Amino acid sequence: MSGQVWVSLISLGGVALGGALSFLVQFATQRSAERTEQRRQQTESSEARRAERLTLLERFVEVGAEAERAAFSRPHEWDDTTPWFLATQDSMNRLWVAERLIRIQFPLPVHDAARKYFLDLNRTVWEGLPDGESVRDYLEDNRLTFLDAARAVMGQPAAGLEGHLRDSP
Repeated sequence: MSGQVWVSLISLGGVALGGALSFLVQFATQRSAERTEQRRQQTESSEARRAERLTLLERFVEVGAEAERAAFSRPHEWDDTTPWFLATQDSMNRLWVAERLIRIQFPLPVHDAARKYFLDLNRTVWEGLPDGESVRDYLEDNRLTFLDAARAVMGQPAAGLEGHLRDSP
């Protein structure tokens, strides 16, 4: 073969090799970019879900504290026209809704703990406690169990959430 043919073949081989390497680099770069974008979207989704859960926890704790205050201020006698009843009924309805939303957004152990706290609080608000029994002491165990379960799922200390409930009367 003549020298020109060899030069042409070597040149063609170089172009083919360069094209193949360029393709591989672009392919690898595209896959890396796709993986990075996928991780970013997963992170954003996870952060949004965490924010929703935190908002729901705050709502449940806030309404729970409101209901506890109603339990502390429960009059010995009331009917369905007294201001205490009307305000308390509204609080308990909002707590009921928040407890159901906990079931939707959280694993069952968190909901089960929220449900036990809700049932104790509901019983305390509407039926009261025997004389000498403290509302705070009666609710404390299930409240803390709920907060601990929520903290475990959220992966951070629940000090801010506990503060809402512990500061209630």
